[in-house]
Amino acid sequence: MNQLYDVAIIGSGEAGIFAGYELKKLRPELKVLVLDQGADIYSRHCPIVAGKVDHCVNCPICDTMCGFGGAGAFSDGKFNFTTAFGGWLTDYMDAGEVMELIRYVDSINVKFGATTQRYSTQTPEAQALEKKALEHDLHLLQAECKHLGTENNLRILTNIYEYLKSDIEYRFRTGVEHIDPAGEGYRLTLAGGEQVDCTYLVAAPGRSGAEWFSGECKRLGINLINNQVDIGVRVELPAKVFEHITDVVYESKLVYRTKQYGDSVRTFCMNPYGHVVAENVEGINTVNGHSYSAPELRSENTNFALLVSNKFTQPFTEPYRYGKHIASLSNMLAGGVLVQRFGDLVKGVRTNDHRLGQSYTRPTLKAAVPGDLSLALPKRQLDDIIEMIYALDKIAPGTANYDTLLYGAEVKFYSGRVDLTSELETPMKNFFAIGDGAGTTRGLAQAGASGIKVARVIAGRI
Repeated sequence: MNQLYDVAIIGSGEAGIFAGYELKKLRPELKVLVLDQGADIYSRHCPIVAGKVDHCVNCPICDTMCGFGGAGAFSDGKFNFTTAFGGWLTDYMDAGEVMELIRYVDSINVKFGATTQRYSTQTPEAQALEKKALEHDLHLLQAECKHLGTENNLRILTNIYEYLKSDIEYRFRTGVEHIDPAGEGYRLTLAGGEQVDCTYLVAAPGRSGAEWFSGECKRLGINLINNQVDIGVRVELPAKVFEHITDVVYESKLVYRTKQYGDSVRTFCMNPYGHVVAENVEGINTVNGHSYSAPELRSENTNFALLVSNKFTQPFTEPYRYGKHIASLSNMLAGGVLVQRFGDLVKGVRTNDHRLGQSYTRPTLKAAVPGDLSLALPKRQLDDIIEMIYALDKIAPGTANYDTLLYGAEVKFYSGRVDLTSELETPMKNFFAIGDGAGTTRGLAQAGASGIKVARVIAGRI
């Protein structure tokens, strides 16, 4: 006979963690199971970070992306207090409720060691930056931001895991193959063939599980709403170029509408004095950035993503596969992450080892292979990125320097959004979908908020 749980949570990223936390707080008597294809917080070790290899070796399960803490565990821990970006929870509930949930998630993080320092866009210095940006048709989005720091983020997650693990059953290195209705609840078929039953099901698959979750939704007849596709590059330049901005607001969310195509381009995940890192999403190497709080761990560079958002119409229904295809082209050309100097890109010249060696900006991702981004990224997105770099150069002179480095491809993988109720419930009763992998959020704050919301709904029903 299959084991029966009151609640099963698929995924132990930010959304799954906070769903478990709130269930433990509100209904400690419940039998809760959390399943994750990755490892616990202590066993997540990337061979590149550990210094064992200088390039991605395509581990079957990427410890950078999967496991307790999800993809956010090794991020630099930017926590944004806003509903203007970071997800679409306001499509399902009032903005005031979303902000209450975000503040509550922050209070939990503080309880487990997070900083109380915030960067605000309401200071006179930030207001002056906003005005200067507007003079050049750049829009600085308003939000308070906390920088947890990559090393502190891991410490906070470790503390939360220690708090939860005695009351919640975690099964790591345990993937879920299929979801099926079973009586009044659901049956999960695990990778090894074992089956478990639950009354309430919470899908929090994270970015690495987005494609799997989309496939399961289609198999179950759950309608998917098209989501946007975000494709771009990670920019790396001397920290001094953006110092006057990052010292004031840290995470500067700048949005620009290109004149050539009318597309929206934005800065994302800014890492002052940070490091560019590679990620492995189901065998596809993409790029990301980290930033540490400790001065001794910092670099001399700042990195950030430039992402072009495109929304597609029918018959397009697979944003995840499209993003993977674009990323795979740079993998094909470079065997991994590709890097090119901005001046070479504009000039139509492929960056090679010799040209990269002449660059005054030294790459922090040593494993990146010099190449030509124009052979990997679609022309429209590349034109948008080039136009955005020239726009940024007007408020941060030096952005468009010849030696500014561009890494590709940076792709944000999101599932097609599931049609959900105001309680984040799918059309199937007591089956909820939360977090980035379900297409409802994109970032730590709203992902955690979605987990709290669903836990409260379940606690109120039992």
